[in-house]
Amino acid sequence: MHPAPSLILFTVLSGLGFGLLVWLGLGLSAPLGARAFILFGLGYGLAGAGLIAAAFHLGHPERALKAFSQWRSSWLSREAVLSVATLLALAPHAAASAFWGTPLPVLGWIGAMLALATIFATAMIYAQIKAVPRWHHASTPPVFLLAALGGGALLAGLATIALWAMLALAFAVVFHWVAGDRQFRASGTDTGTATGLGSVGRVRLLEPPHSGQNYLLREMVYVVGRKHARKLRLIALGLGAFLPALLLILPVSYISLALALLAHTAGMFVQRWLFFAQAEHVVGLYYGSRGQD
Repeated sequence: MHPAPSLILFTVLSGLGFGLLVWLGLGLSAPLGARAFILFGLGYGLAGAGLIAAAFHLGHPERALKAFSQWRSSWLSREAVLSVATLLALAPHAAASAFWGTPLPVLGWIGAMLALATIFATAMIYAQIKAVPRWHHASTPPVFLLAALGGGALLAGLATIALWAMLALAFAVVFHWVAGDRQFRASGTDTGTATGLGSVGRVRLLEPPHSGQNYLLREMVYVVGRKHARKLRLIALGLGAFLPALLLILPVSYISLALALLAHTAGMFVQRWLFFAQAEHVVGLYYGSRGQD
């Protein structure tokens, strides 16, 4: 699928923001006063920036409020509801920590669980799409959750937790890639099932439905060369997980945490670009564009 910058920004920034809010809500990083103001402000700012980026991906951003109305059936709507619930639940805890030095742990725990649920809902927006077999797999939510929790731990200064999260993230990302590479074939979907002519014999494309570009080709069919994908995967894995883990093994300082955070964020931007660019929508079968070159 087309790797839209707005979706990449949304998933990376909101993940960092809500991941930070998880740790702040749980109290594992329990800042007070000015430090609480800065950290909670950073969490709210990153979460808000990600959600704003997502709104701009909509064809009609002015209708974003309608996303809240379908929570019974839509993971996108559930994410919208959960994100607002998270920010509202944590607001008293954040204000009490920053201005009065008296955290409200119960509200913090509730907000942390809602933040975790928000990250999961973001992952499920993609994992529930059967038309994209690479995403429609149990390996998708762990990548989103571990990236958010690992990045959030770095922002909160929780070096030990961040180290273990980075190592777990490396495993989850590799598993997601290995499983994802097999998913399209394992789904049993091919040109025969797409056209309903599979029972007649082997179906092959004589010529594409049309010669010009259209919305489906622009948004749903995006091919990444295998050589490029391998290089980008190594970059994503190295920057997103292994380099931060290496920096966290060394004596921890503000400099090492900052470098680990920068590397992790850069790696996650590459990983999310691949996440979208390598997603093979079944509509590509009608255009002979299924798979990677």
